[in-house]
Amino acid sequence: MMKKRNAKPVVGSKVVKVGLTQLNRFETPRENLKTQIEAFERAIAGGAKILCTQEMFTSRYFCQCEDHRFFSLAESIPGPSTDAMCKLAKKHGVVIVASLFEKRAAGLYHNTAAVIDADGSLMGIYRKMHIPDDPLYYEKFYFTPGDLGFRTWKTRHAHIGVLICWDQWFPEAARLTAMQGAEILFYPTAIGWHPSERAQYGKAQHDSWELIQRSHAVANGCYVCVPNRVGHEYVTDASGKRVSEDGIQFWGQSFVASPDGQVVHRASSDDEEVVLVDCDLDRVEFSRTHWPFLRDRRVDAYGNMTRRFAD
Repeated sequence: MMKKRNAKPVVGSKVVKVGLTQLNRFETPRENLKTQIEAFERAIAGGAKILCTQEMFTSRYFCQCEDHRFFSLAESIPGPSTDAMCKLAKKHGVVIVASLFEKRAAGLYHNTAAVIDADGSLMGIYRKMHIPDDPLYYEKFYFTPGDLGFRTWKTRHAHIGVLICWDQWFPEAARLTAMQGAEILFYPTAIGWHPSERAQYGKAQHDSWELIQRSHAVANGCYVCVPNRVGHEYVTDASGKRVSEDGIQFWGQSFVASPDGQVVHRASSDDEEVVLVDCDLDRVEFSRTHWPFLRDRRVDAYGNMTRRFAD
């Protein structure tokens, strides 16, 4: 079996270039949208057909504290950002995944990714299912857990699945998305170090983050694309005082893993970057037939997976 896995896949004609944007901008939502579109235009000029933002690209990462002021950053979907992205997608014939802070109704907010097809149509949304609550990542204060389940979209250029940040640690999320036919999994992300912990834990934290997602690529025989934020971000309270002297040092290093788990490209840990990677979709079929994990799943024996703990 290992010999089959190590065989060389035949390069096919189903190659799609993916563009990921790793940005470090902290202006107004309108200015951030302009910056994001400019980055996408650079990716399009480089041949990208499927584009993905980092997590909640229209603002700095405000979840470092619990502050009702920041609910004003949310927008409806459809709304200003999706309208602009739909226009861009239609103009260039590209697919766009845009990660946004969604205002669904008064008092009801989600961490949401909009999926826009190459004809400019809003195909649908994915609402983040797993919501963290950790120091400087107080997302449960802002976001209602997703209620749409795990989803895929058959776009013009590929069959894609979208998950968001904290979702990336859960193999169940990747599996359930891949089982719906996703050839590429996108994970818009905002993850970084507490600077005071970096020396002791930093390398292990980053390696674990990358490793778990590379394992999703192997286990599901698909590409995994992860655009992350980059740069050192601070959040201030209403008086202008920093809520944390440390802030979060986002570690960048956006990456693309191929279906054999290899990192095809890893971005800078310090700088903004537009990542362009060719994804050969024939390698998905090759991987899933040579290491047939989907075939050999014992679905009759997995009942305990729906329980919190099998005691």
